[in-house]
Amino acid sequence: MFRDPQCGCCEEWAKHVNAGLSHEVAVREDRPMTEVKTELGVPDDLSSCHTMEVAGYVIEGHVPAREIARLLDERPQGIAGLAVAGMPLGSPGMEAGGRVQPYQVIAFGPAGRSVYASYPGSQ
Repeated sequence: MFRDPQCGCCEEWAKHVNAGLSHEVAVREDRPMTEVKTELGVPDDLSSCHTMEVAGYVIEGHVPAREIARLLDERPQGIAGLAVAGMPLGSPGMEAGGRVQPYQVIAFGPAGRSVYASYPGSQ
């Protein structure tokens, strides 16, 4: 996972992924994030604070571990990665005392874009 050293939510998201996927997330802070995102083909409008590579896929932002596991299990054609744009409250790593903003996990790649999963907000 590439992250900006000034961002604390990235560490919380890495803990979520470690627990949810039983994988160890290696954290890198040695490259400019814009460079990483450009190199990995993250669309500007899907950008967030951290970017991870796993098994040939790009994971951008606060994607829940269960969606990453589903991606790795299904390996759908035409998908380069998954993204949660921005930093929605209540997404993994952005817990905010029970407040949850609605958000979508977007699949992106050569096949275009599609909603991979939707998460409702709290009332």
